[in-house]
Amino acid sequence: MELSRQQAAAVEADASLAPEPLTAPEPPTAEDLYKERNQSRLKKLGGLLLPLAVLASKAKILFLALIKIKALTTLGTMFISIVAYGLAFGWPFAVGFVLLLFVHETGHVIQLRREGVEASAPVFIPFVGAVISAKSLGEDAAAEARVGLAGPILGTLGTLIPLAIYLATGSDLWRALAYVGFFLNLINLLPVLPLDGGRAMAVLGPKIWIAGILITIAATVIFLGPFMLVFVLLLGGPELYHRFKNRNSEESRTLHSVPTRTKIVVGAVYLSLAALLIVGVAETYVSRTL
Repeated sequence: MELSRQQAAAVEADASLAPEPLTAPEPPTAEDLYKERNQSRLKKLGGLLLPLAVLASKAKILFLALIKIKALTTLGTMFISIVAYGLAFGWPFAVGFVLLLFVHETGHVIQLRREGVEASAPVFIPFVGAVISAKSLGEDAAAEARVGLAGPILGTLGTLIPLAIYLATGSDLWRALAYVGFFLNLINLLPVLPLDGGRAMAVLGPKIWIAGILITIAATVIFLGPFMLVFVLLLGGPELYHRFKNRNSEESRTLHSVPTRTKIVVGAVYLSLAALLIVGVAETYVSRTL
C-alpha cells in the first residue's frame, strides 16, 4: 500500500525525532588516566600549599620572636646536649636530665630578675651543665646568696616530679633521674666559687671559701673524682683569687656588710636544703658495678 506524501513526511519526521541508539563510551586511554592523576595530585598539592604557607608565616614569626627573646641559643644548646647525653645514656634519660638542668638554671634567672638584674637565658654545655650570664649578682652579698640558693631550691622542687613518678611506678629511669637531680643540686651547694653554695655562703665573708676549697678537695678524693676540682679551679679560681685578695677593700666590706639576722636565715636555708638533698640522694641511690 502506498503512502501519501503527507503520511510519508510524517513518518520521516517521526524517524528524525526517534532517539539515537546508545553506544558504550570508549575506555580512557593511558594518556587520559595519566592526565587525570596529575590533575588530582595538583589539586591535593594546592590544598596543602595554603595551610603550609600559613604555617610558614607563623613559623617565621615564631623564629623572629625566639631571636628577640634570645631563646634560640637555649633551644639549640638544649638540643645539642640532649643528643650528647642521649648517645651516652639513652634518649629518655637525656631529655629528663636536660630539663632538670633547665629548671635549676631558671631558678637563678627568676631571682636575678627579681633583684633587678637582667639575666640571659640558660646556655647548655654538654657534660658540663648549663650557665647564665648577668652583669652582677645583686647589690650585696645577701642578694648574691638569694640568687645562689634559688637554683638549688627550684631544682630540688623540680626533682620531686621524677621522684613522685618513681614512687608511683617503681621505674628505674625515674629513680635515676631523681637521684641525678638531688645529686646535682647537692654538689652545687659546695661552699666554693663558682658553685651556688659559694654564692650563698658569701654572706659569711670570703674566709668561708677556704673551708669550701678544703671540703671540695675532700669530696673530690672520696667520691667526685678529679674533674670536679679541675672544674672549680678553672671556672672559679680567678674570681676566688680576686675576691679573696681584695677582701679588705672598702668595696668588699660594703658588699659583705650583711645583718646578722640575714646570715642566720641564709645559713638555716642552706643547711636545711643540704640535709634534704642528702636524704634524697641516699634514698634514690642504687649501687652499680661495671
